[in-house]
Amino acid sequence: MLMGKRFVMKEKITSAFVLLVLLLTGCHTENDPDYPCTKVVFDVGSYPYCILWQGMYYYTMQIPSADSIIIYASDEPARLSSGQRRLAWHAQGMEHIWSPELHRVDNKWYLYFEADGGNTDNHQLYVLENTSSDPMKGEFVLKGAIKTNEEWNFGLHPTSIVVHGQQYLLWSGWQHRRSETETQCIYIARMSNPWTLASERVLLSQPELEWERQWINPNGDRSNYPIFVNENPEAFVTPDGKHVCVCYSGSGIWTIYHSLGMIYARTDADLLAPSSWTKVQEPLFVPDDRDTLYGTSNISLIPAPNGKQFLLLYEANRKMGDEWHRSVHMQPIEWNKNGFPVFGKPVLP
Repeated sequence: MLMGKRFVMKEKITSAFVLLVLLLTGCHTENDPDYPCTKVVFDVGSYPYCILWQGMYYYTMQIPSADSIIIYASDEPARLSSGQRRLAWHAQGMEHIWSPELHRVDNKWYLYFEADGGNTDNHQLYVLENTSSDPMKGEFVLKGAIKTNEEWNFGLHPTSIVVHGQQYLLWSGWQHRRSETETQCIYIARMSNPWTLASERVLLSQPELEWERQWINPNGDRSNYPIFVNENPEAFVTPDGKHVCVCYSGSGIWTIYHSLGMIYARTDADLLAPSSWTKVQEPLFVPDDRDTLYGTSNISLIPAPNGKQFLLLYEANRKMGDEWHRSVHMQPIEWNKNGFPVFGKPVLP
């Protein structure tokens, strides 16, 4: 979420990571009595993304210093904070390195991220490539910026998905240059390779529902001007292979109303046709008590080690003492009879 030439965050965060000891909650799942229902995986962190590849979980997130990309690796997602780590890339004349994601495409590793030269009005999407079979080894090489549209090259929160052999890029961006208001929308485009778009961008979702357009907190805290938000898309194919779901965040990230939304389409549909997509009208995964937890959004879905469940990684703003901190949580989710995710409610450990 952008405000003028700087990123607005009302909550205080520390620049040092506090690697949380595994929490014993006494909460168990039906499928695996040894797997905890909910955990805090990183006590400080935001924009989590995780991928399972050949028995290893590889994880990236936005770090407080926002000048580097770190990859974490473990065979157990609950132990990512204490597992292997590597500095995959450090800023080279760039600032605001946000929301990195690691993807495996055509037997190579790609890191998608967003950055600029200091002025967030010139924010762009970038991608790094690593030809090593192990993302903890080899060199990540900058392939360059991804041109998203002709008017100007601007974007936030890139993610990618391959459906029936075709790669797509999704991201958040403006329809037009900001003037008196700012509106962030979800876009999709077909790719000719992991760093080049092969089609015009297509608008999939814009903030049109009341719950997506909140920018003023109950205490009066607000952005300098109206900002309406659909951002941080995360795409996945449902386990039955029938649908592509795109979860996204709605309303200002600085507000207690920041929530998870979803659009979906059939995998055999034309994903570049807006008519193929259906928008869920109500927010998902909303906490019952926003006085202790809010902003439960910015998600990543991964298979559990037991092979029977799926785990939801998500960012949350939680109260610790008298201060608020962004942390990364994890808990199992289920799927309904139609194959869609049932997120339930966020549960504090």
